[in-house]
Amino acid sequence: MVRHIVMWKLRDRADAALLKEQLEAMRGRIPGLLNIEAGIDFLASEQSADLVLVADLESREALDAYQAHPAHQVVVPLIRQAAVSRTVADYET
Repeated sequence: MVRHIVMWKLRDRADAALLKEQLEAMRGRIPGLLNIEAGIDFLASEQSADLVLVADLESREALDAYQAHPAHQVVVPLIRQAAVSRTVADYET
């Protein structure tokens, strides 16, 4: 299994709820995506990310397929427009 974690700092934290909804809307729509969860940071400190995504996928190949999937590609431009920074980690469990 592969765990895919992404953390974003947003231009406007007010966008976080809509982005969370868009990310979680991918649940059940992408083959190989076992679980997906998005969370909004409640501390709102300068050091913390505003929005976090944790996704579990069957394999590295499933991660590649997830990233290319149309449901994911719909969300990408929304987040690119809203985010000022992005940090990603992918690892096998």
